[in-house]
Amino acid sequence: MTNPEVEQREIAAEQAYVDVVHERLGESTKVAAAMVKEGYERINIGNEGGLVERDAMVFQAQRRLSALNAAHDGLVFGRLDLVSGEPRYIGRIGVRDADREILLVDWRAPAAALFYQATAQDPTGVVRRRVLRCSGQRVVGVEDDLLDASAAPDDMAIIGEGALMATLSRARDSTMHSVVATIQKEQDDAIRAPVRGATIIGGGPGTGKTVVALHRAAFLLYNDRRRFERGGVLVVGPSSVFMAYIERVLPSLGETAVTLRSLGEVVNGVPAAAHDDAVAAAAKGSVRMLTVLRRLVAAPQTGEPTDLRYFYKDDVLRLDARQLAAIRRQLLSGLKRNQAFSRAPAAVATALWRQVSGERALEKGEAEFLDVLTSDHRFVDFIEAWWPPVDAVQMWRTLSHRVAELADGAFDAAELEALKASWVDGVPSIEDVPIIDELRYLLGEVPLPEDEADDAPKQLMSFERREREREDELRTTGSIEDDGYAHVLVDEAQDLSPMQWRMLGRRGRQASWTIVGDPAQSSWPSPEEARAARTEALKGKEEHVFRLSTNYRNSAEVYDLAARVANVAIPGADLADAVRRTGEEPEHRWVAEAALADSVVEGTAELLERVAGTVAVVAPRARLAQARADLAGLLQADPARLRVLDGLDTKGLEFDAVLVMEPDEIIAESEAGWRTFYVVLTRATQLLITVGTSETWLSRVS
Repeated sequence: MTNPEVEQREIAAEQAYVDVVHERLGESTKVAAAMVKEGYERINIGNEGGLVERDAMVFQAQRRLSALNAAHDGLVFGRLDLVSGEPRYIGRIGVRDADREILLVDWRAPAAALFYQATAQDPTGVVRRRVLRCSGQRVVGVEDDLLDASAAPDDMAIIGEGALMATLSRARDSTMHSVVATIQKEQDDAIRAPVRGATIIGGGPGTGKTVVALHRAAFLLYNDRRRFERGGVLVVGPSSVFMAYIERVLPSLGETAVTLRSLGEVVNGVPAAAHDDAVAAAAKGSVRMLTVLRRLVAAPQTGEPTDLRYFYKDDVLRLDARQLAAIRRQLLSGLKRNQAFSRAPAAVATALWRQVSGERALEKGEAEFLDVLTSDHRFVDFIEAWWPPVDAVQMWRTLSHRVAELADGAFDAAELEALKASWVDGVPSIEDVPIIDELRYLLGEVPLPEDEADDAPKQLMSFERREREREDELRTTGSIEDDGYAHVLVDEAQDLSPMQWRMLGRRGRQASWTIVGDPAQSSWPSPEEARAARTEALKGKEEHVFRLSTNYRNSAEVYDLAARVANVAIPGADLADAVRRTGEEPEHRWVAEAALADSVVEGTAELLERVAGTVAVVAPRARLAQARADLAGLLQADPARLRVLDGLDTKGLEFDAVLVMEPDEIIAESEAGWRTFYVVLTRATQLLITVGTSETWLSRVS
């Protein structure tokens, strides 16, 4: 056991060093703030180039200031004592003194790699690894790992029980935090994987896949900032709940140049927060939907004229439905529908001219015919009705009454019924977003009216606004398929449908990738189909595969139950090793339907009393609204600690305690119900209670 006096002496010594680093950081922050102020005060620039230069300076200085401000909390978190006698301090960002000597090594720098890579079996020149726990700028504790006892001086103090185990025992709050101080070697290997290609991070629940992937994004930005900031880093997660949970991780590491999107937010201007029921979701995500969309884009749109009659001189010119269909096929053979908009008039006019036979008309020639035709409002009205530019959302809205006609056997009767029902309210679901994105790709950009097509430079646009508008343009037009991002990070990738893989693949054609997932947790019913779509999205990219083997999240008691669920229902599940015990076994309560609500409220209140951190109540989707109503009092009293979610929305999250309501109903919700239940059970770090009116599930895992 550590001597308290020795521990306080060590803390005081570290505090003295941390104070020096913070003082230097404060000086750097003042310099950055002064640069921002100076830029705003440059009023008399005199020319447009000066304005751009000023705005560029302000933009970069403001970003530097934001990174410095974000680094204050937990700035210094690690120390290495090397065989050479040199102490090396590790932190969120790099800091130098006034003479440019290193005070603090950025955790992403090669010199910091030893902090994560050194082990007792292979200390690589490290005698002691120390983690500093800080609250603001104050050191509140230290935890040591002695890696090379033979090289340790006699007076070297070793404090605590080990940084990792101390961290694991602390209560959670409503957001994920960086684990930069306690990254383990197998995690660090994945973080520092080669930049090119696709880094695949697998492993069971609680192995740290998500936070490792986020730290990898920060590592990439540090090592090739110009490339990844200019091209952009896209982080995609399963839900808005999940994105809110992880949003603080990268800023806490000093990185703000990252776009975070849930799957329902990937396409600008088409936000979606709700899932479809299982049948509709599976149909929309399948590659069978791609066939329907291609037919929809190639087919005449509802209300389009089916023939054209035109009188010219002595001739009656006519194009019937068959002839118009041939012109349509000709236009679409080399162009997307909206790209062909400008060529449609000429194609129709040429077909009409071929029918001209009168002497007077032939005498005047084709040029006069075209002049007369294209200035005739009747012809113009026909073209606008026959080949109007079509927006992707506008075309998506026609699916509800055309899907049966276009499916032609692609979907069965139950699927068609579910699809039509899902589109009744005209509000896109999360599963509709990739459909709309696919239509954007198939249709091409909607042409701008002539008066809006002028691309003259905006002389007074600021540098920052110019950058933002460029990004918005790329994200909202067909050009996104070609430009995309420099890096795409996908979490919970095992749940992606083929259509979602296509959506993300368009944004990552020239990108490197980080893909995080665990097949055992998949909620997608056709994994082979999804794997094929992923292979296509990553076509030509070398894959670097990493498996994380240790479950740091769940107590062994909780994970033992979850593992039994996995073994019954999920062949080949990747089961990690849980590293800690709490002595708290999961508790199962069976009640009558009439007592269910009271039992859920009672169990939730009990969990809120027993843990200091967060509690989740997970309910079947059909009971979610009622569960929230029943728990309204507790939610109002403790909104920061209590969440009520369905099974899918728990993906990627963790809580100190979880109460699962009606497990058998959660299992029955979809083909992947057992997998979803496995995910739900593995959200709990300390306590787990199930409450239900049946015990069928437990009889299968006992």
